[in-house]
Amino acid sequence: MYAEERQQALAGLVTQRGRVAVTAVAEHFGVTTETVRRDLAVLERAGMLRRVHGGAVPVGTLTVVEPALGERRGTRIEAKRRIATAALTLLPPANGSLILDGGSSTAALAELLPGDRPLVTATNSVPIAARLSGSPGITLHVLGGRVRGITQSAVGESTLTALTDLRADVVFLGTNGISAGFGFTTPDEAEAAVKRAMARAGQRVVVLGDSSKLGREHLVRFAAIEDVDVLVTDEEADPAVVAELEQQGIEVLVA
Repeated sequence: MYAEERQQALAGLVTQRGRVAVTAVAEHFGVTTETVRRDLAVLERAGMLRRVHGGAVPVGTLTVVEPALGERRGTRIEAKRRIATAALTLLPPANGSLILDGGSSTAALAELLPGDRPLVTATNSVPIAARLSGSPGITLHVLGGRVRGITQSAVGESTLTALTDLRADVVFLGTNGISAGFGFTTPDEAEAAVKRAMARAGQRVVVLGDSSKLGREHLVRFAAIEDVDVLVTDEEADPAVVAELEQQGIEVLVA
């Protein structure tokens, strides 16, 4: 295969998978990692992809654009429902405690919380709090702060202060991006700060992220791969990316 042919095939692979790793591409094409890095440099200069740590992503995946919660609720509904159903197996036992981050995937989990299991639940999400306020068995704690309209979640110093005094059995977080090289990311600094504080407050940290988030990197990292115990995603997740994440020690549960 000529270099030009390989580079075109590589560009197609990045578009198809959302993210590729240098080592995986080298094995796929039977070339050295140095050759792959040169190919990626050529393709990046041509505006066909963007290089990231350990690989490449499509142009436009590194973004500060943040879709509104209502928009996210209407996308990949079935995948999020499967993810939420799988996440039920990670709930603490009766009388345990959990923290629910704001987001469409965590909202899907809130919809499925069992009514016959007493649970202490804290959240910074206005819609999740409204959903759980009348749920039998749920002792609800609402984390105060400035509510961002785009996510309908509380952020800021009040939220962070409240989280410093909490220790929950399990924390469930949403994410905008998941990258083996950079970790878990979101476009907004205030949201990232709250997610980071939530992760510190959990005995066990679980991220709910559908397969469209894999290979994407946003502006602010709120957790490295080693900071998260379990990632729950859907069956459309790229096996190569899943394997790369698992090699770094995170458990990946595919719903």
